Amino acid sequence: MGYTAPTPIQAEAIPKIMAGHDLMGLAQTGTGKTAAFALPILHRLMQGPRKQVRALVIAPTRELAEQINDAMQELGRQTRLKSITVYGGVGVNPQIEKLKNGVEIVVACPGRLLDHINQGTIDLTNLELLVLDEADQMFDMGFLPDIRRILQHLPSQRQTLLFSATMPPEIRGLAREILRNPTLVQVDTVAPAATVSHVLYPVAQHLKTGLLMQLLKETDTESVLIFTRTKHRAKRVGEQLEKAGYTAASLQGNLSQNRRQAAMEGFRSGTFQILVATDIAARGIDVSQVSHVINYDIPDTTEAYIHRIGRTGRAAKSGDAFTLVTDEDGAMVRAIEKTLGAAIERRRVEGFDYAVPAPRKDDEFARPPRQPNQRRKVAVEPGKGKRGHHVVGADRGAARPAGRTPQPRTGR
Repeated sequence: MGYTAPTPIQAEAIPKIMAGHDLMGLAQTGTGKTAAFALPILHRLMQGPRKQVRALVIAPTRELAEQINDAMQELGRQTRLKSITVYGGVGVNPQIEKLKNGVEIVVACPGRLLDHINQGTIDLTNLELLVLDEADQMFDMGFLPDIRRILQHLPSQRQTLLFSATMPPEIRGLAREILRNPTLVQVDTVAPAATVSHVLYPVAQHLKTGLLMQLLKETDTESVLIFTRTKHRAKRVGEQLEKAGYTAASLQGNLSQNRRQAAMEGFRSGTFQILVATDIAARGIDVSQVSHVINYDIPDTTEAYIHRIGRTGRAAKSGDAFTLVTDEDGAMVRAIEKTLGAAIERRRVEGFDYAVPAPRKDDEFARPPRQPNQRRKVAVEPGKGKRGHHVVGADRGAARPAGRTPQPRTGR
Protein backbone atom coordinates (compact mmCIF):
# COMPACT_ATOMS: atom_id res chain seq x y z
CA MET A 1 0.00 0.00 0.00
CA GLY A 2 3.03 2.29 -0.18
CA TYR A 3 3.92 2.38 3.52
CA THR A 4 7.68 2.39 4.00
CA ALA A 5 7.85 3.85 7.51
CA PRO A 6 5.23 4.45 10.21
CA THR A 7 3.85 7.95 10.74
CA PRO A 8 4.37 9.42 14.24
CA ILE A 9 0.88 8.40 15.44
CA GLN A 10 1.43 4.87 14.10
CA ALA A 11 4.87 4.57 15.68
CA GLU A 12 3.51 5.61 19.08
CA ALA A 13 0.06 3.99 19.07
CA ILE A 14 0.60 0.55 17.49
CA PRO A 15 2.91 -0.88 20.21
CA LYS A 16 0.58 0.41 22.96
CA ILE A 17 -2.52 -1.11 21.32
CA MET A 18 -0.76 -4.42 20.69
CA ALA A 19 0.23 -4.50 24.36
CA GLY A 20 -3.49 -4.38 25.23
CA HIS A 21 -3.65 -0.86 26.67
CA ASP A 22 -6.68 1.41 26.38
CA LEU A 23 -5.59 4.43 24.40
CA MET A 24 -6.59 8.06 23.88
CA GLY A 25 -5.14 9.34 20.62
CA LEU A 26 -5.05 13.05 19.81
CA ALA A 27 -4.16 13.56 16.18
CA GLN A 28 -5.26 15.76 13.32
CA THR A 29 -6.73 14.52 10.07
CA GLY A 30 -4.25 13.02 7.64
CA THR A 31 -1.71 11.69 10.15
CA GLY A 32 -2.36 8.00 9.45
CA LYS A 33 -4.43 7.15 12.51
CA THR A 34 -6.78 4.78 10.65
CA ALA A 35 -3.91 2.37 10.06
CA ALA A 36 -2.70 3.08 13.61
CA PHE A 37 -5.71 1.21 15.00
CA ALA A 38 -6.59 -1.00 12.00
CA LEU A 39 -3.26 -2.84 11.84
CA PRO A 40 -3.15 -3.98 15.49
CA ILE A 41 -6.86 -4.90 15.37
CA LEU A 42 -6.28 -7.11 12.32
CA HIS A 43 -3.19 -8.62 13.94
CA ARG A 44 -5.15 -9.53 17.07
CA LEU A 45 -8.23 -10.89 15.31
CA MET A 46 -6.19 -13.30 13.17
CA GLN A 47 -6.01 -15.41 16.33
CA GLY A 48 -9.31 -16.58 17.81
CA PRO A 49 -12.81 -17.41 16.58
CA ARG A 50 -14.31 -16.26 13.30
CA LYS A 51 -17.82 -15.19 12.31
CA GLN A 52 -18.32 -13.27 15.55
CA VAL A 53 -18.31 -9.46 15.93
CA ARG A 54 -15.05 -9.01 17.85
CA ALA A 55 -14.16 -5.41 16.88
CA LEU A 56 -16.48 -2.39 16.61
CA VAL A 57 -15.44 0.96 15.16
CA ILE A 58 -17.91 3.85 15.63
CA ALA A 59 -17.58 6.86 13.29
CA PRO A 60 -19.69 10.04 12.95
CA THR A 61 -20.36 10.00 9.19
CA ARG A 62 -21.10 7.50 6.46
CA GLU A 63 -18.13 8.73 4.43
CA LEU A 64 -15.72 8.15 7.30
CA ALA A 65 -17.23 4.72 8.01
CA GLU A 66 -16.66 3.74 4.37
CA GLN A 67 -13.12 5.08 4.48
CA ILE A 68 -12.27 3.04 7.60
CA ASN A 69 -13.90 -0.07 6.16
CA ASP A 70 -11.94 0.31 2.91
CA ALA A 71 -8.71 0.52 4.93
CA MET A 72 -9.65 -2.57 6.96
CA GLN A 73 -10.34 -4.55 3.79
CA GLU A 74 -7.23 -3.36 2.00
CA LEU A 75 -4.88 -3.88 4.95
CA GLY A 76 -6.52 -7.19 5.86
CA ARG A 77 -6.78 -8.61 2.37
CA GLN A 78 -4.70 -11.70 3.24
CA THR A 79 -6.29 -12.31 6.65
CA ARG A 80 -9.71 -13.59 5.50
CA LEU A 81 -11.26 -11.37 8.20
CA LYS A 82 -14.61 -9.85 7.19
CA SER A 83 -15.48 -6.19 7.76
CA ILE A 84 -18.78 -4.42 6.99
CA THR A 85 -20.28 -0.95 7.34
CA VAL A 86 -23.51 -0.24 9.20
CA TYR A 87 -25.20 3.16 8.73
CA GLY A 88 -28.52 4.76 7.88
CA GLY A 89 -29.75 6.13 4.58
CA VAL A 90 -29.54 2.69 2.94
CA GLY A 91 -31.57 -0.50 3.26
CA VAL A 92 -31.23 -2.38 6.54
CA ASN A 93 -31.87 -5.90 5.16
CA PRO A 94 -28.50 -6.33 3.37
CA GLN A 95 -26.78 -5.34 6.61
CA ILE A 96 -28.84 -7.89 8.58
CA GLU A 97 -27.96 -10.59 6.03
CA LYS A 98 -24.22 -9.87 6.29
CA LEU A 99 -24.39 -9.90 10.08
CA LYS A 100 -26.21 -13.26 10.00
CA ASN A 101 -23.50 -14.74 7.75
CA GLY A 102 -20.87 -13.74 10.29
CA VAL A 103 -18.33 -10.91 10.36
CA GLU A 104 -15.46 -10.06 12.68
CA ILE A 105 -15.33 -6.25 12.27
CA VAL A 106 -18.23 -3.77 12.13
CA VAL A 107 -17.69 -0.10 11.25
CA ALA A 108 -20.85 1.78 12.24
CA CYS A 109 -22.54 5.13 12.63
CA PRO A 110 -24.34 5.46 15.99
CA GLY A 111 -27.98 5.76 14.85
CA ARG A 112 -28.21 2.64 12.68
CA LEU A 113 -26.08 0.66 15.14
CA LEU A 114 -28.63 1.41 17.86
CA ASP A 115 -31.39 0.22 15.52
CA HIS A 116 -29.64 -3.13 15.11
CA ILE A 117 -29.06 -3.40 18.86
CA ASN A 118 -32.71 -2.63 19.64
CA GLN A 119 -33.95 -5.09 17.00
CA GLY A 120 -31.57 -7.82 18.13
CA THR A 121 -29.97 -8.13 14.69
CA ILE A 122 -26.39 -7.68 15.95
CA ASP A 123 -24.65 -9.74 18.65
CA LEU A 124 -21.99 -7.80 20.53
CA THR A 125 -21.49 -10.21 23.42
CA ASN A 126 -18.12 -11.38 22.04
CA LEU A 127 -16.74 -7.87 21.46
CA GLU A 128 -13.05 -7.50 22.32
CA LEU A 129 -12.15 -4.09 20.85
CA LEU A 130 -14.05 -0.80 20.64
CA VAL A 131 -12.81 2.23 18.68
CA LEU A 132 -14.47 5.65 18.86
CA ASP A 133 -13.06 7.62 15.93
CA GLU A 134 -13.39 11.41 15.59
CA ALA A 135 -15.01 11.59 19.02
CA ASP A 136 -15.11 15.39 19.02
CA GLN A 137 -17.09 15.45 15.77
CA MET A 138 -19.52 12.89 17.19
CA PHE A 139 -20.08 15.26 20.09
CA ASP A 140 -20.55 18.23 17.72
CA MET A 141 -23.17 16.25 15.80
CA GLY A 142 -25.10 15.37 18.96
CA PHE A 143 -24.21 11.67 19.06
CA LEU A 144 -22.98 11.55 22.66
CA PRO A 145 -26.33 10.29 24.10
CA ASP A 146 -26.40 7.53 21.44
CA ILE A 147 -22.82 6.55 22.31
CA ARG A 148 -23.77 6.22 25.97
CA ARG A 149 -26.72 3.98 25.05
CA ILE A 150 -24.51 1.79 22.88
CA LEU A 151 -21.93 1.42 25.66
CA GLN A 152 -24.60 -0.11 27.92
CA HIS A 153 -24.83 -3.07 25.51
CA LEU A 154 -21.09 -3.80 25.27
CA PRO A 155 -19.04 -6.18 27.43
CA SER A 156 -17.21 -4.33 30.20
CA GLN A 157 -14.11 -6.47 29.61
CA ARG A 158 -12.80 -5.01 26.37
CA GLN A 159 -10.01 -2.84 24.98
CA THR A 160 -11.18 0.68 24.13
CA LEU A 161 -9.45 3.18 21.84
CA LEU A 162 -10.66 6.79 21.55
CA PHE A 163 -9.34 9.07 18.81
CA SER A 164 -10.09 12.77 18.58
CA ALA A 165 -8.59 15.83 16.94
CA THR A 166 -9.48 18.06 19.90
CA MET A 167 -10.28 17.39 23.54
CA PRO A 168 -13.28 19.47 24.70
CA PRO A 169 -14.42 18.89 28.31
CA GLU A 170 -17.25 16.57 27.24
CA ILE A 171 -14.89 14.24 25.40
CA ARG A 172 -12.40 14.32 28.27
CA GLY A 173 -15.26 13.32 30.60
CA LEU A 174 -16.31 10.48 28.29
CA ALA A 175 -12.72 9.26 28.12
CA ARG A 176 -12.54 9.12 31.92
CA GLU A 177 -15.74 7.06 31.98
CA ILE A 178 -14.91 4.43 29.37
CA LEU A 179 -11.10 4.13 29.32
CA ARG A 180 -9.18 2.14 31.93
CA ASN A 181 -5.73 3.55 32.76
CA PRO A 182 -5.37 4.84 29.20
CA THR A 183 -2.15 5.69 27.45
CA LEU A 184 -2.19 9.16 25.84
CA VAL A 185 -0.71 9.56 22.38
CA GLN A 186 -0.70 13.12 21.06
CA VAL A 187 0.55 14.25 17.67
CA ASP A 188 0.39 17.81 16.25
CA THR A 189 -3.18 18.64 17.27
CA VAL A 190 -3.07 22.40 16.77
CA ALA A 191 -1.23 22.80 13.50
CA PRO A 192 -1.70 21.70 9.92
CA ALA A 193 0.62 19.01 8.63
CA ALA A 194 4.02 20.35 7.65
CA THR A 195 3.36 19.17 4.09
CA VAL A 196 0.52 21.72 3.65
CA SER A 197 1.16 25.24 2.38
CA HIS A 198 -1.82 27.51 3.14
CA VAL A 199 -2.60 31.10 2.15
CA LEU A 200 -5.52 33.56 2.28
CA TYR A 201 -7.04 35.40 -0.68
CA PRO A 202 -8.98 38.48 0.50
CA VAL A 203 -11.95 39.17 -1.79
CA ALA A 204 -15.46 40.63 -1.70
CA GLN A 205 -18.28 38.11 -1.33
CA HIS A 206 -19.78 38.81 -4.75
CA LEU A 207 -16.40 38.21 -6.45
CA LYS A 208 -15.66 34.82 -4.87
CA THR A 209 -16.82 32.69 -7.79
CA GLY A 210 -14.87 34.78 -10.29
CA LEU A 211 -11.71 34.57 -8.16
CA LEU A 212 -12.20 30.81 -7.75
CA MET A 213 -12.35 30.38 -11.52
CA GLN A 214 -9.23 32.53 -11.95
CA LEU A 215 -7.33 30.52 -9.32
CA LEU A 216 -8.24 27.24 -10.99
CA LYS A 217 -7.22 28.60 -14.38
CA GLU A 218 -3.80 29.78 -13.18
CA THR A 219 -2.95 26.91 -10.81
CA ASP A 220 -1.49 23.56 -11.79
CA THR A 221 -4.01 21.34 -10.04
CA GLU A 222 -4.51 17.58 -10.03
CA SER A 223 -7.42 16.90 -7.68
CA VAL A 224 -9.21 19.79 -5.96
CA LEU A 225 -11.48 19.70 -2.91
CA ILE A 226 -13.60 22.86 -2.43
CA PHE A 227 -15.44 23.54 0.84
CA THR A 228 -18.55 25.72 1.15
CA ARG A 229 -20.58 26.69 4.20
CA THR A 230 -23.99 25.55 2.97
CA LYS A 231 -25.51 22.69 0.96
CA HIS A 232 -27.16 25.18 -1.39
CA ARG A 233 -23.86 26.86 -2.15
CA ALA A 234 -22.05 23.55 -2.69
CA LYS A 235 -24.62 22.60 -5.29
CA ARG A 236 -24.44 25.97 -7.06
CA VAL A 237 -20.64 26.12 -7.13
CA GLY A 238 -20.55 22.57 -8.52
CA GLU A 239 -23.00 23.53 -11.25
CA GLN A 240 -21.02 26.64 -12.19
CA LEU A 241 -17.78 24.66 -12.40
CA GLU A 242 -19.45 22.13 -14.70
CA LYS A 243 -20.69 24.96 -16.93
CA ALA A 244 -17.12 26.26 -17.05
CA GLY A 245 -15.95 22.91 -18.43
CA TYR A 246 -14.56 21.24 -15.30
CA THR A 247 -15.38 17.67 -14.31
CA ALA A 248 -16.95 18.47 -10.95
CA ALA A 249 -19.39 16.96 -8.47
CA SER A 250 -20.93 18.20 -5.23
CA LEU A 251 -21.18 16.29 -1.96
CA GLN A 252 -23.75 17.49 0.56
CA GLY A 253 -26.35 16.22 2.98
CA ASN A 254 -29.35 16.45 0.63
CA LEU A 255 -27.97 13.74 -1.65
CA SER A 256 -29.01 10.11 -1.35
CA GLN A 257 -26.36 7.69 -0.11
CA ASN A 258 -25.94 6.25 -3.60
CA ARG A 259 -25.26 9.68 -5.10
CA ARG A 260 -22.89 10.58 -2.27
CA GLN A 261 -21.04 7.33 -2.84
CA ALA A 262 -20.88 7.96 -6.59
CA ALA A 263 -19.45 11.45 -6.04
CA MET A 264 -16.80 10.09 -3.65
CA GLU A 265 -15.85 7.20 -5.91
CA GLY A 266 -15.70 9.48 -8.94
CA PHE A 267 -13.39 11.85 -7.06
CA ARG A 268 -11.16 9.01 -5.84
CA SER A 269 -10.87 7.47 -9.31
CA GLY A 270 -10.21 10.79 -11.04
CA THR A 271 -13.49 10.84 -12.97
CA PHE A 272 -14.17 14.15 -11.18
CA GLN A 273 -11.23 16.53 -10.92
CA ILE A 274 -13.10 18.75 -8.46
CA LEU A 275 -15.34 17.85 -5.53
CA VAL A 276 -17.36 20.62 -3.87
CA ALA A 277 -18.37 19.66 -0.34
CA THR A 278 -19.82 20.91 2.90
CA ASP A 279 -18.16 20.01 6.20
CA ILE A 280 -19.93 16.65 6.09
CA ALA A 281 -16.88 15.53 4.10
CA ALA A 282 -14.17 17.35 6.06
CA ARG A 283 -13.17 14.22 7.97
CA GLY A 284 -14.51 11.53 5.71
CA ILE A 285 -12.44 11.93 2.56
CA ASP A 286 -9.26 9.91 2.29
CA VAL A 287 -7.88 10.73 -1.14
CA SER A 288 -4.11 10.82 -1.00
CA GLN A 289 -3.74 12.58 -4.34
CA VAL A 290 -5.70 15.75 -3.38
CA SER A 291 -3.35 18.48 -4.58
CA HIS A 292 -5.40 21.50 -3.47
CA VAL A 293 -8.02 22.37 -0.88
CA ILE A 294 -9.93 25.60 -1.49
CA ASN A 295 -12.12 27.09 1.22
CA TYR A 296 -14.76 28.98 -0.75
CA ASP A 297 -16.06 29.96 2.70
CA ILE A 298 -13.88 30.09 5.79
CA PRO A 299 -15.05 27.56 8.41
CA ASP A 300 -16.54 28.51 11.78
CA THR A 301 -13.78 27.11 14.02
CA THR A 302 -10.01 26.79 14.06
CA GLU A 303 -10.33 23.02 14.35
CA ALA A 304 -12.51 22.86 11.24
CA TYR A 305 -9.93 24.95 9.35
CA ILE A 306 -7.15 22.53 10.30
CA HIS A 307 -9.29 19.52 9.39
CA ARG A 308 -10.25 20.98 6.03
CA ILE A 309 -6.76 21.88 4.89
CA GLY A 310 -5.56 18.54 6.26
CA ARG A 311 -7.33 16.83 3.37
CA THR A 312 -4.32 17.74 1.23
CA GLY A 313 -0.65 17.09 1.96
CA ARG A 314 -1.50 13.53 3.03
CA ALA A 315 0.78 10.50 3.04
CA ALA A 316 3.84 12.79 3.19
CA LYS A 317 2.96 14.45 -0.12
CA SER A 318 2.91 18.24 -0.42
CA GLY A 319 -0.34 20.12 -0.88
CA ASP A 320 -1.74 23.64 -1.11
CA ALA A 321 -4.73 25.17 0.65
CA PHE A 322 -6.36 28.44 -0.44
CA THR A 323 -8.98 30.26 1.63
CA LEU A 324 -11.17 33.04 0.20
CA VAL A 325 -11.84 35.56 2.96
CA THR A 326 -14.06 38.64 3.14
CA ASP A 327 -13.87 41.62 5.50
CA GLU A 328 -16.48 39.92 7.70
CA ASP A 329 -14.12 36.96 8.25
CA GLY A 330 -11.54 39.05 10.14
CA ALA A 331 -12.37 37.68 13.60
CA MET A 332 -12.13 34.07 12.43
CA VAL A 333 -8.83 34.72 10.67
CA ARG A 334 -7.39 36.25 13.85
CA ALA A 335 -8.56 33.26 15.88
CA ILE A 336 -6.89 30.82 13.48
CA GLU A 337 -3.64 32.79 13.47
CA LYS A 338 -3.67 32.96 17.27
CA THR A 339 -4.07 29.20 17.53
CA LEU A 340 -1.36 28.54 14.96
CA GLY A 341 0.93 31.14 16.54
CA ALA A 342 1.77 32.71 13.19
CA ALA A 343 0.30 35.00 10.56
CA ILE A 344 -1.07 33.38 7.40
CA GLU A 345 0.21 34.82 4.12
CA ARG A 346 -2.23 37.00 2.12
CA ARG A 347 -2.12 36.98 -1.67
CA ARG A 348 -3.74 38.75 -4.59
CA VAL A 349 -4.23 37.31 -8.07
CA GLU A 350 -2.53 39.45 -10.69
CA GLY A 351 -4.88 40.57 -13.45
CA PHE A 352 -8.07 39.88 -11.49
CA ASP A 353 -10.40 42.89 -11.28
CA TYR A 354 -11.14 43.38 -7.59
CA ALA A 355 -12.93 46.69 -8.28
CA VAL A 356 -16.08 45.25 -9.86
CA PRO A 357 -18.93 46.73 -7.80
CA ALA A 358 -21.46 44.52 -6.12
CA PRO A 359 -24.89 44.37 -7.79
CA ARG A 360 -27.62 46.33 -6.08
CA LYS A 361 -28.92 43.10 -4.69
CA ASP A 362 -26.33 40.37 -4.47
CA ASP A 363 -28.42 37.43 -5.57
CA GLU A 364 -25.54 35.03 -6.05
CA PHE A 365 -26.57 31.83 -4.29
CA ALA A 366 -29.60 33.61 -2.84
CA ARG A 367 -32.58 31.39 -2.12
CA PRO A 368 -35.84 32.26 -3.88
CA PRO A 369 -38.21 34.16 -1.59
CA ARG A 370 -40.36 31.85 0.49
CA GLN A 371 -44.02 32.00 -0.51
CA PRO A 372 -46.55 32.62 2.24
CA ASN A 373 -48.23 29.45 3.36
CA GLN A 374 -51.94 30.02 2.91
CA ARG A 375 -53.63 28.10 5.68
CA ARG A 376 -57.28 27.23 5.51
CA LYS A 377 -59.56 27.95 8.42
CA VAL A 378 -60.61 25.02 10.56
CA ALA A 379 -64.10 25.01 11.99
CA VAL A 380 -64.50 24.60 15.73
CA GLU A 381 -66.15 21.41 16.82
CA PRO A 382 -67.66 21.41 20.30
CA GLY A 383 -66.02 19.07 22.76
CA LYS A 384 -62.72 18.85 20.89
CA GLY A 385 -60.73 20.77 23.48
CA LYS A 386 -57.34 22.08 22.35
CA ARG A 387 -57.44 20.30 18.99
CA GLY A 388 -60.67 22.07 18.02
CA HIS A 389 -59.24 25.58 18.06
CA HIS A 390 -59.91 28.11 15.28
CA VAL A 391 -56.86 28.76 13.06
CA VAL A 392 -56.35 32.41 12.21
CA GLY A 393 -53.70 34.21 10.18
CA ALA A 394 -52.92 33.31 6.57
CA ASP A 395 -49.10 33.32 6.88
CA ARG A 396 -46.99 30.91 8.86
CA GLY A 397 -44.67 33.81 9.61
CA ALA A 398 -47.46 36.18 10.66
CA ALA A 399 -47.12 37.74 14.09
CA ARG A 400 -49.21 36.17 16.80
CA PRO A 401 -51.79 38.41 18.49
CA ALA A 402 -50.78 39.74 21.87
CA GLY A 403 -53.61 37.99 23.67
CA ARG A 404 -55.62 34.84 23.11
CA THR A 405 -59.23 35.15 22.01
CA PRO A 406 -61.39 33.50 24.70
CA GLN A 407 -63.19 30.36 23.53
CA PRO A 408 -66.63 29.39 24.81
CA ARG A 409 -66.46 26.58 27.36
CA THR A 410 -68.32 23.47 26.36
CA GLY A 411 -68.50 21.82 29.78
CA ARG A 412 -67.75 18.20 30.54
